[in-house]
Amino acid sequence: MLSRAAAIVLRQYYLMRGNLSRLLSIVVWVTIDIVLWGFITRYLNTVSSSGFNFVPALLGAVLLWDFFSRVMHGVTMAFLEDVWSRNFLNLFASPLSLSEYLTGLVLTAIATSVIGLIVMLILATTIFGLCFFAIGLMIIPFLFTLFLFGIALGVVGCTIVLRLGPASEWFVWPIPALISPFAGVFYPISTLPPWMQRLSYILPPSYVFEGMRAILLGTAVSESRLFCGVGLAVLYILLAGWLFKRTYQRAVRTGLIVRYSAESIS
Repeated sequence: MLSRAAAIVLRQYYLMRGNLSRLLSIVVWVTIDIVLWGFITRYLNTVSSSGFNFVPALLGAVLLWDFFSRVMHGVTMAFLEDVWSRNFLNLFASPLSLSEYLTGLVLTAIATSVIGLIVMLILATTIFGLCFFAIGLMIIPFLFTLFLFGIALGVVGCTIVLRLGPASEWFVWPIPALISPFAGVFYPISTLPPWMQRLSYILPPSYVFEGMRAILLGTAVSESRLFCGVGLAVLYILLAGWLFKRTYQRAVRTGLIVRYSAESIS
């Protein structure tokens, strides 16, 4: 039932409304990234004699990557709020189903990531002159691919915490940083050694950033490769949902779910 999924979103809204720091965390880090990289690109434009404009190449990549990170963290943060408050077990004592709960996490991630994206677009456009929509309609599949993969990794992060316990949340935060070298966010995949390139081919973001650089260089974007990136992202969402379900069922069957109860203090 969509109303039960909406209740998960409503709970997150009440948490943000009651604590300004939760709302500020959505925009503060993306603001710092845009301002920092914006001035870096300005400096590179002044010292480079090639005439290449670094603003869309680097600042655009930062914007897309931060959007992906916000999507992932939007899912995991909503889940961790229930873990920190020891409310996770209480939720599933209600008629709430696992699919409804995950849908609520995804809807929460949509809301928080859109807020972050709007803030980044305003800063990058007004301060540094980034014409992000010069990419054209290709921006739609780019954002869609990053959104799907962010949801998939967010669910995987929730699965890690569900399987290993609340203390394992520190395994979740570095995930975007760990995969960024393989995704070719700031450089072409061809610059990587062969073994890293093979790993890049299974990461949907690599197809997005390769496509973005192709547009900026005035070359054609491979539609087949872009479809491959979207297909991989959809596959990862299905695998992440299946993994979360299996992990939850195992936690219930073995009794590990009690670590999230209100009575537990360990």
